[in-house]
Amino acid sequence: MDQRRVAVQDRGGWWRAAAAPHPALRPFLRSYQGYWEPVVAPSRRRTLPTRTVVVIVNLGPPLYLEVPDGPPARYGSFAAGMHDGPGLYTHPGGQRGVQLDLTPLGAYTLLGLPMARLTNVAADLADLCGPAAAELTERLLEAPGWAARFDLLDRFLLRRLETGPSPAPEVGHAWRLLARSHGTVPVGDIAAEVGWSRRHLAARFREQAGLAPKTMGRVLRFQRAVELLARDRLDRASAALACGYYDQAHLNREFRALAGCTPAELLAAQGGDWSTTAPEP
Repeated sequence: MDQRRVAVQDRGGWWRAAAAPHPALRPFLRSYQGYWEPVVAPSRRRTLPTRTVVVIVNLGPPLYLEVPDGPPARYGSFAAGMHDGPGLYTHPGGQRGVQLDLTPLGAYTLLGLPMARLTNVAADLADLCGPAAAELTERLLEAPGWAARFDLLDRFLLRRLETGPSPAPEVGHAWRLLARSHGTVPVGDIAAEVGWSRRHLAARFREQAGLAPKTMGRVLRFQRAVELLARDRLDRASAALACGYYDQAHLNREFRALAGCTPAELLAAQGGDWSTTAPEP
């Protein structure tokens, strides 16, 4: 039996298996996790903008995904790029697969394409990775357990890491400045720090990370506000101040723009357990 450490958790209606990625992958991959539903239960959920590019290797029935800039479409395995608005997915139930949360620049390297091509859209994994995507899915289905599946994922991603493009150092530095500040550092300061004009920074950053720095900052501030409101139970006025919003009204406007609802509506729909998705109210 494989000795890789895998944590398995009952999430109430579905199960999650998680393990640490290979050390060489961790700068590019925030996490991966397996999931499965022991009981078939149809679901309909709102998706929220996050700081990651989500890749789903689907081992169960296809789902219908709606993204900000596209109509609903049926997907098996897919990659959803950086979003600056809400989406929606509908699933018939019996979900089973693996979710990979890639950093924006990690996705640029591991998927091997300009991330601007995936901004606010999704793409079938086979269109991005070719026949290797179908082979990966087949081998994951045949694997004897989650430890073996995560080992397969590591090997697949390490091969892509060897051949994928590297982001410009200036773009990497700009991303780190934005991420560490949760999106509050001014774009002008970032441009001055990396030695580029704001226009050149916006173009190169969007090409490689998927969103322009200003928009990425909005998404990072929004995600931070989600965490403070739900996980830290901060009141909205305090969360607005901590996340760099002018006031509570500004926070509410940003939630309507990025999540399609108010903070109170989103928190109520999620029952206090917020993640990258929220039940559709």
